[in-house]
Amino acid sequence: MSVLEKEEERENVIDILRKTKKAMKTKDVVLLKELSSRTIHSASIYKDVDSVMVAVVVYALSKILERKKYTTYKDWPKFFEKVNKAIEKALIAIENKDLKTFRASLKEIRSAVNILSGRLKKYIKEVFRKAKINKASRIYEHGISASQTAKLLGITEFELAEYVGNTGIADVDLSITMPIEKRIKLAESLFEEE
Repeated sequence: MSVLEKEEERENVIDILRKTKKAMKTKDVVLLKELSSRTIHSASIYKDVDSVMVAVVVYALSKILERKKYTTYKDWPKFFEKVNKAIEKALIAIENKDLKTFRASLKEIRSAVNILSGRLKKYIKEVFRKAKINKASRIYEHGISASQTAKLLGITEFELAEYVGNTGIADVDLSITMPIEKRIKLAESLFEEE
């Protein structure tokens, strides 16, 4: 599915990109993480690659801004400017229903790393790689199979399994909300005669 196929999702992505722009200006890391999580929820529902890529990019940007030392590198201003321009381009493209330019703009954000040099380039590439794995785990958490999730994000099932195993996501039993004994007592109390 494409983000343009469902108007509600397109509007959601527009809102997320607008807020991402503002969060980048104010360096609001918390807001960026919230926006990324919001995108992952809908990406899981629709299995929308475009929304997944927005989530990955926004999450990666939150992790990059979180590390204040990155801003001290000489290449930082060029990188930051290129990323902000690409976000603006992506926003205009999605508003105009131009999927090709929208996707190209998201790729521009990821490829902005190429204007960096040395350790900063290496660090930020790693942040984007880890962001993909992190978002894959969140999609998996929403009930999408490991193979579908890995394929959707372009990672290996092994990378996903390793991350999920380390986070304990796979161990969470969402079906148990209350111990059986408490449920029985609750049921009995509902049928007791006064």
